[in-house]
Amino acid sequence: MEFFRIHRTIPFMRHALILNIISLLTFLAAVFFIASRGFHLSIEFTGGTVMEVHYSQTAPVADIRTAIDALGYKDFQVQNFGTSQDVMIRLPIRPDEDTAAQSRTVLSSLQAQHADVQLRRVEFVGPQVGQELLHNGLMALLFVVVGIMVYLAVRFEWKLAASCAIANLHDVVIILGFFAFFQWEFSLSVLAGVLAVLGYSVNESVVVMDRIRENFRKQRKASVREIINASITQNISRTVITHGSTQMMVLSMFFFGGPTLHNFSLALTIGIWFGIYSSVFVAAALAMWMGIRREDLVKHVKKEGAEVELG
Repeated sequence: MEFFRIHRTIPFMRHALILNIISLLTFLAAVFFIASRGFHLSIEFTGGTVMEVHYSQTAPVADIRTAIDALGYKDFQVQNFGTSQDVMIRLPIRPDEDTAAQSRTVLSSLQAQHADVQLRRVEFVGPQVGQELLHNGLMALLFVVVGIMVYLAVRFEWKLAASCAIANLHDVVIILGFFAFFQWEFSLSVLAGVLAVLGYSVNESVVVMDRIRENFRKQRKASVREIINASITQNISRTVITHGSTQMMVLSMFFFGGPTLHNFSLALTIGIWFGIYSSVFVAAALAMWMGIRREDLVKHVKKEGAEVELG
């Protein structure tokens, strides 16, 4: 499916060097901020108090956030769960208050707004549980990365596979660099967003590399640079349709999903745009600089004294 077709090949690789220098500097800056500033971990990772409250009617989530913010809490989470009348509140650890004192203070503040609120459950999540969640999340990220590497190694010749893998690493590190630099809260939902971006970015890179491989077999007299430029140009319509529709959905979560989905959609937005950029200018350019040739992608076999090309 195509919304439009570009009949003139766009010379994307003309500016590949300067754009990849910018990418390298951005990547190194992201690594620096991750190492120096670290992440602003949510209470899912650091531990805290979990409260479940019930309202007789639809819970006023905005009023709840206002009441808790007035108590001096900064890193807290308020979200519906189960029904629109039930709300889960996550509070960070305070050295001068225990779980019981925190729950009493918050409940009193909520009852001052709406007398019908009922406390259903209070639970303390220790730092040890948070560290376990962090460890499990990082292991999930590691397994996804390893799985993608294996997939690319099986799917492509090593030069194409290596360029795709580097481009995907580039996307993930830059997303994490944004969260480290701006100290946006890093939660389980953000980690889920990073994992989603990994798969999304791989899909875009694979489509571009598939088209490059296909054009190497079809365009026998074209140069490597011409084939890469033509392959990317041919994919522009698909890229606009796929990423445009995905971005509209993500933006709806960003603007209307509330604080719960804000950072998740933010991670996806960064990943979508850098995924497009890396597939075009990082993965394709790296494959070109690694010396990808037609002979790498088209196999030759000998049949009854004559060489036959398989492609």
